Amino acid sequence: MLYPSADAWRDAPNKRVVLFAMSGLGKTHVSNLLRDAGGWFHYSIDYRIGTRYMGEYIADNAKRHAMQVPFLRDLLLSDSIYIGSNISFHNLTPVSTYLGKPGAPEKGGLPIAEYVRRQDQFRRAEMQALLDTSYFIDRAQDLYGYPHFICDTGGSICEWVDPADPADPILTALSGAALMVWIRGTEAHTDALIRRFDRAPKPMAYQPEFLAAAWADYLAKTGQSDTEVDPDAFIRWTYARALAHRQPLYDAMASRWGITVEAADMSTVRDEADFSAVIAAAIARRPG
Repeated sequence: MLYPSADAWRDAPNKRVVLFAMSGLGKTHVSNLLRDAGGWFHYSIDYRIGTRYMGEYIADNAKRHAMQVPFLRDLLLSDSIYIGSNISFHNLTPVSTYLGKPGAPEKGGLPIAEYVRRQDQFRRAEMQALLDTSYFIDRAQDLYGYPHFICDTGGSICEWVDPADPADPILTALSGAALMVWIRGTEAHTDALIRRFDRAPKPMAYQPEFLAAAWADYLAKTGQSDTEVDPDAFIRWTYARALAHRQPLYDAMASRWGITVEAADMSTVRDEADFSAVIAAAIARRPG
């Protein structure tokens, strides 16, 4: 590991961390806290995806809808108006809205083929954004003078890596540049995430094989066709399965490539000193 002992971490003049976990367990909260402390550069994978790799897809999708309105069509064709996404660290809605949900078009659903196409676009975008981490570590220090760096990953990072492969390109690149930290939740956290998602289901990214199996199972279970599926009902049904699918992947990533911090411990972090102490304790607990 980049920091082989708790003392090595504490004494490091440049602390570099990659946080990974399911959404809702504090990655972005802690990243924002450290950024606001002044010495940490916050690299948001989702923001990078939305601005660098999927910005044109998102804007073109909005333009496609606008072109269906004669008034807006004329303005667009004459370059009289500009349409773009107003994505920010605090508003990543344009990315999730573009990803969408599969199912009945009258309920806002996408045809499954289009949904799969957008999933693949997101997969390629996230993989590249993750591989950009080393570039941003160097950029943050050389250009802006930040001594420390925190990478706030999306919950789907585990879908594009193979923790059992010692040559996995993404995990090799990330672990060579920063300390990989899994924020592990409890069953109570999982139950709370499921309840929250059930109240407000949001688009998410899935491993292609997982999505294909989930879609086939859901159609068989409900007896519905592709165009009859309620989009929100499908992603609600899929969410708990996605959590169960991801948990062992996160575990393997932490065991072989980084460390584990309990969500309860991360929730106690109020400042940079708290964060450093929580990470040091996790490094000290790591076997061997």
